[in-house]
Amino acid sequence: MSLILIVDDVQPLAEQYAYDLKRLAGHDTLHAPDGSVALDLLSREAVDCVLLDLEMPGMDGFEVLRQLERRGQRVPVIVYTGTGDFDRCAQAIRLGAVSFIDKSEPMERVVQEIAGVLERQRLATQVAELQRERGEAPLAGSSPPMQKLREAIARVAPIPSPALIVGESGSGKEVVARELHRVSGVKGPFIAINCAALPHDLVESELFGHERGAFTGAVTLHKGAFESAAQGTLFLDEIGELPAAAQAKLLRVLEQRQVTRLGGTRTIAVDARVVAATNRDLEAEITAGRFRSDLYYRLNVHVLAVPPLRDRLSDVPELARYLLADMCGRFRMRPRSLSDAALAGLMAYDWRGNNVRELRNTLERMLIATDRETLEAADLPSDVGEEGAAQRLSTGAEPRTFQELKAAAERRIVLTALEQHAWHITRTAEALGLADHASLLKIMRRHGISRD
Repeated sequence: MSLILIVDDVQPLAEQYAYDLKRLAGHDTLHAPDGSVALDLLSREAVDCVLLDLEMPGMDGFEVLRQLERRGQRVPVIVYTGTGDFDRCAQAIRLGAVSFIDKSEPMERVVQEIAGVLERQRLATQVAELQRERGEAPLAGSSPPMQKLREAIARVAPIPSPALIVGESGSGKEVVARELHRVSGVKGPFIAINCAALPHDLVESELFGHERGAFTGAVTLHKGAFESAAQGTLFLDEIGELPAAAQAKLLRVLEQRQVTRLGGTRTIAVDARVVAATNRDLEAEITAGRFRSDLYYRLNVHVLAVPPLRDRLSDVPELARYLLADMCGRFRMRPRSLSDAALAGLMAYDWRGNNVRELRNTLERMLIATDRETLEAADLPSDVGEEGAAQRLSTGAEPRTFQELKAAAERRIVLTALEQHAWHITRTAEALGLADHASLLKIMRRHGISRD
């Protein structure tokens, strides 16, 4: 159901249009008898489409279009006129109207035109979503943990109750949320909100919306994320960062399925599916008094656990090839590939930092560091290549690449020096010319060296 604003000084005609739009398409309507009233309504109401007469006393339709452009309001406007003046309609299109229609057209034609405009708006929103997703790794991989996750998504997707995605930072929780949205087949958009990035005084405005004048700076009506995600998915990332007051209001919205904008009194029904994500232990947060237990159990209907990249290293080649191809396209670089040795180095690394996000960062550094068409193991950043090599060698494997040979030599040097100085860390660090004992301890951790 959409809200249509009819701007026409002829009230009987506007009333007939309102009746027919409700009868034929189920649209709710508002009526403005002139341009100034229309602009006032547009600043207070979440209008989906405007049906605008050009010929009105006072502020006419042309001035309404100019004012909307100055305000930066992007509501789609269909001009309708009884004069049949094509030049004036063309002028309205140049001022920002999306289409025009003659008042002599049957009402079914008007309904069809509105439906087309709303559909184009929906598609534009989807395109914007796809552009935002560009560069995001897909839900790639065929490892057992990923197969288990896909099966869980398939079970959860058809059921519109809340879901909670848990996993380490950078493991791909938003990718899982988008896949859940895609598999569910809902018509509405995917709206993502990072709770950790929202200023505390704007959290409720972003989630639930505000009316004009609700607070200083609220000069126009603002639809909140719940309204924007109508018939779609609202993804609340880092839900553990949500302030206590917003947690209480979110719980109420989840239970009552309606919101009240800040500064408003009217309740608005919402039907977005809420998917939350966190890298925190929410049960520990509840014990510490930082998270509401009732909200946790309301969100914890379905839990999707995203495995860290180190638990599915067999997926690294597929992920790496996708990310590399995507980066080459975005950076307008010629296509590059990864050698088997480079892939082996990536698979040997532990990825305890930021999982897939760290893998993307590593590949970007490799792209910048060399012009070679095929990226080799020698192009791996030292913190990845050396540590990955050290980790593989710590299992007793024979050195295969330059990075592994270098790591094996470093390991032998450090072990020899430690034995010569009776495992005294500070004296060994001084003998090796290291800055301090912490540098030696870091090297020892990388190679899995301990006195035991």
